[in-house]
Amino acid sequence: VFRASGAGGQHVNTTESAVRITHIPTGITAAIQDERSQHKNKAKAMKLVSARVNEKRREEEARERGDARNSLMGGGNRSERIRTYNYPQDRITDHRCKHSEH
Repeated sequence: VFRASGAGGQHVNTTESAVRITHIPTGITAAIQDERSQHKNKAKAMKLVSARVNEKRREEEARERGDARNSLMGGGNRSERIRTYNYPQDRITDHRCKHSEH
């Protein structure tokens, strides 16, 4: 809790209505001094911090899902071949499991 700054004359000097909230595990901070009421500022700050924490968690989950998906799938390059058909020698080679069939 600290004093708000900006316009407001003497009222700003006497009222401690500004609020700064920190989410300790992530270090995300929100400082609000919009309203004249400390309770309203605190409610706004809590809503803002929870939204930021949820957004960060969602981004991390999406990134983890993307990494898992990329590790499962190949890059789609032409060099990542799946099978080779060698007709003159009557041979098929599957490069995914390194199995040759004559």
